[in-house]
Amino acid sequence: MLTNIKMEDIWTATYETFYMTIIALIGTAIIGIILGLLLYLTSKDAIWENTTFNVIVASIVNVFRAIPFIILILLLFPFTNFLVGTVRGPTAALPALIIGSAPFYARLAEIAFREVDKGVIEAAKSMGAKTSTIIFKVLIPESKPALVSGLTVTAIALIGYTAMAGVVGAGGLGDYAYFHGFQRRQFDVVLLCTILILIIVFIFQFIGDFITNKMDKR
Repeated sequence: MLTNIKMEDIWTATYETFYMTIIALIGTAIIGIILGLLLYLTSKDAIWENTTFNVIVASIVNVFRAIPFIILILLLFPFTNFLVGTVRGPTAALPALIIGSAPFYARLAEIAFREVDKGVIEAAKSMGAKTSTIIFKVLIPESKPALVSGLTVTAIALIGYTAMAGVVGAGGLGDYAYFHGFQRRQFDVVLLCTILILIIVFIFQFIGDFITNKMDKR
């Protein structure tokens, strides 16, 4: 059992999975919150109500959400090669990971913003608060628990995406499980990589739940 395991390679693959997940999660959070704000602020009866712009942003979000991730990676090869200079390795996987997960998180962020008490927003307006003040002093602070909870869900999805990205040479545990485990029929390698991915999922879930509970004032 576990006779084919090379711990040095396993640690490298684990580090690459953490690297891809954390960096992609940061990019996803930034882009997702921006898109979520645009979806919310341009919706009906919102501060920047603009049906045309809202439909355009919503369409972009829906299109990228609908593309299966493994196909998205292949479609983005030219863009990734232009941006990073290669289509292999953990860094090359980042554009696809961010573009694939940001629209998903954008919808969660939009839902989080919609859950904010409209009375609080109206009170801020009546006191002459600017839109930027409403966004940064009301919307985002009031929706923090939901935003973090949504980001936790997105992080779990991202870990699965990194495993799929490994099939096309992105590195990480998915890459190691497929090329060094499955293709060589070394199923102890596949088993260990699966266990490590599950552990990483539990770590992100625990951290996300802990932060959400700390932020939730209810």
